Formats: sequence, C-alpha cells, structure tokens
Amino acid sequence: MGSAIGIVVTNDGNAILRELDLAHPAAKSMIELSRTQDEEVGDGTTSVIVLAGEMLHVAEAFIEKKYHPTVICRAYNKALQDAITVLDKIAMPIDVNDRATMLDLVKSCIGTKFTGRFGDLIADLAIDATTTVGVDLGQGLREVDIKKYIKVEKVPGGQLEDSKVLKGVMINKDVVAPGKMRRKILNPRIILLDCPLEYKKGENQTNAELVKEEDWEVLLKMEEEYIENLCMQILKFKPDLVITEKGLSDLACHYLSKAGVSAIRRLRKTDNNRIAKACGAVIVSRPEELQESDVGTGAGLFEVKKFGDEFFAFIVDCRDPKACTVLLRGASKDLLNEVERNLQDAMSVARNILKNPKLLPGGGATELTVSAALKQKSSSIEGMEKWPYEAAAVAFEAIPRTLAQNCGVNVIRTMTALQGKHANEENAWVGIDGNTGAIVDMKERKIWDSYNVKAQTFKTAIEAACMLLRIDDIVSGIKKKQAPGAGPTPSRPKIEEEGDADNEQMLPD
Repeated sequence: MGSAIGIVVTNDGNAILRELDLAHPAAKSMIELSRTQDEEVGDGTTSVIVLAGEMLHVAEAFIEKKYHPTVICRAYNKALQDAITVLDKIAMPIDVNDRATMLDLVKSCIGTKFTGRFGDLIADLAIDATTTVGVDLGQGLREVDIKKYIKVEKVPGGQLEDSKVLKGVMINKDVVAPGKMRRKILNPRIILLDCPLEYKKGENQTNAELVKEEDWEVLLKMEEEYIENLCMQILKFKPDLVITEKGLSDLACHYLSKAGVSAIRRLRKTDNNRIAKACGAVIVSRPEELQESDVGTGAGLFEVKKFGDEFFAFIVDCRDPKACTVLLRGASKDLLNEVERNLQDAMSVARNILKNPKLLPGGGATELTVSAALKQKSSSIEGMEKWPYEAAAVAFEAIPRTLAQNCGVNVIRTMTALQGKHANEENAWVGIDGNTGAIVDMKERKIWDSYNVKAQTFKTAIEAACMLLRIDDIVSGIKKKQAPGAGPTPSRPKIEEEGDADNEQMLPD
C-alpha cells in the first residue's frame, strides 16, 4: 500500500478503497460512494460498490440498444422507491434494551470480518460503548456521537480478550512530576483548564531595560507571584487532579504538588472534552473564573498504569459517563488496526439501531425479496421503462450471488433454489449462511441487518448509478484528447444524416 502507510490487512471495503489512487473519474466517484456510506451509516461499504457496479452493468445492455439514459434512470428511481416500500413491509421492529437481540445484530455485522471468530467480544464492546455515550434528545430520539466521545486506544501487548470498555477515559499521559504527585486517587475532584499555568510572555520580542539590580529581582518576584496567585485560585477548590491543555511551569508544578494535587499538562482538546463529558467537569479558560460547579466529581478513580514502556492515565468508574474509551489489546499493530476497523463498523451498527430500531434479514434475503417483488411489479409497468425496471430487479441479486461465491458453493444452484423460495413473496427471511453457504432461515440463524444500513445502501447505489449513466452520455461526444490509459479512443462523433432526422436518439439532451 505504498511506502508511507505500511501494510493494510483488511476486508473492510472502505479501508481498501481509501488507499487506492485512481485517475478514472467514474472509478473515483465509486470510491466516493463507499466513503459516504462509511460516514453515513458505517456499514455496507462493500455492498454499495457491488450494487452500484451491478446496476451499471445491467444498464450497459440498454445503452447499447440505444435506450436513453434518462429513461433508464427513471426506471431505476421507480425501482428504488418500490424497493424501499418492500423494506418497510418486511422490516421488524426490535426493543433496543433487549441486550441479546442487540448482540445478535452486531454479531451478524462483524460475522464476515476478521474478529468474527472472537464471538461476542467485539459485539459486547461496541454495544457497551454506544449505550454509554447515547444521549436522549427527547421524542424518543437518541443521539450517539461515535467520533467525538468514543476513543479507541490501541495498546499492543496482552491478548485480544483483555480489551474492554472503560467507564471513563484513558489518556496517553503521565502526571507532570511522577515522584511527588499521587498516581492513584479515589473519587478525585477534577479541574479542567485550557489555559497555560505559566507566566505570560510578551507577544513578540519585548525588551525591558533595568537600571538597578533590585528591579530584576522585583521582576522575577512578580512572575513568581503571578503563578502563585494562579495556583492559589485553583487550590481554593481543593482539587485532586488538575488537567490543562497548555503548558504548566515548574513553579506551578511545585505549588500544586506541595498541595498534594496531581497535574497533567498538554492534553489534546478532544481528550479534554471527553474527560469533561465523563466526569461532569466544565472546561475553564481562566482560573479566576472557576466555580464550584466546574469541578468534576463524577469519576470514581484516577490512576496511572504502565503498559509496555508507556504510562497511561485512567479516569474511570464514572457515575454517569457520557464519553468512554475502548481499550484494545492485541499482538501486533496490524491486528489492532483491523480490530479497530471492525469495532468502528460494529459501533456504527449499534448506533443505527439505537437511532432506528428496525431489522431486516441479512444473508442476501432482503435483496432477494426486493428483487422478487420488483419482478412481479414490473409486469404492470408500461412503456420503455419496463425493461430497465426488470433489470434493476435482477441487479439486486448481485449481493446474494456474491455471498454464495464467497462461501464457495455452487452459485447457480444456490441462486435458483433461493429464487424459487422467494418467487411468491413468501418466506422473506430465507437467505445464505455466510459461513457454510447453506440456505437457511435468517430468523433462526439470527443473521440480521439494520434498516438504516440497507436503505442507505440501496439509495446510494442507485443514485450513483443514475448519475454515472447520465454523465457518460455527455462526455463521449467531446472526448477528443484522450487521457493516457483511459481506454480505447471513441469512434468518430456521430454526424446526423437525413435518415436520422426522425430518430429521437440524435436529439441533444
């Protein structure tokens, strides 16, 4: 993957596509798809690409038969609306608080991934983390901000089984003066600052001319007093732990450690926000303005531990943390990176369900149901749009087909058997077991997908396919200068002759 990045071992579609460097515009926009999908719902990145590719593939036949792209797009959009209606029909609501169901759901999301073999481990981590940081917005809405409030810390060493969700925050820092400051505090009072605890220097080079030697001492004394004042203002609140995002001078360190206060300096802003969320403190910008309400008392334990040769500070056992850290342990960096990616997917799935607690069958069952429903409906569609509509129905079968290929079973037999089962729109929950390739009922096997992911996948894929179909029609007329390696040069542009005068194909779009 290029010299800078090192190796990426993964089967997360987005992670692979992110590293590709392509010049072809259509391919670029396909990669963009998987990225949007990843940001939007966090799962189904590979499905989007497969589906969009298949949609374009079936459209190719129509373009060759001189169908107009707009007609195909119209048919596709109709198919999309009908597909979403089918989804709504077969979706099954679940109870978010039922832990077992949630576990099964998240497990089916990471079943095909590398960590699938660690069973419930990753699923447990994901559910714990997302339920911790979920915030009720009222009206039954949950806001779960994964990026901001869940930090994944990867520490090589130990076993994967040692990974856990901390009820609080862990940071890669040690206290400022390890010998003098306490490294373990029960129920700490925490003050968070984002100002430096050191003497303010002049903005640019300031010159002070001193005539008498005593003035120099006065100057130094003023600096010391300034810092002492700062520290006294902080110590008024009897904190046990002071954390600042900026610097902390030796003198300030001395005053704090004399008062038995531990201090941590130069913390990242994001980490500081997480700590604030976890222990209920407010980040203060000026020590003068500290209030009792700004002191965080929600944490149960502050402790510095050593992993390998680095020190990590833990602020854990929080009462009602709204931020958490997932601590991942594992044998090597590559392994940890892959586990982190899987965890990211799992957390997104958990988040989607908290947002919209509806389930659809996995294992290609949803796509087959949609496909069967669309095939039936296509008979009632009139005019040119009927054929592309049917083709879109067939395109949905790409997903179960790919699944069957990945299991190494006989694709054609499996697909025909499945189509037979789905033809009359009954047993919507029959699909492929991703490990054995057997045709099973998804409800029994507990192979599920969240509604958000599926709906988003279909929308993204079809809209992208439409966009590309429309574009390519315009480009081919002007492509005179061929970019190197962009494919064969097109045949000479069409010139309208008398015979074509009635042919609607020649009309400009």
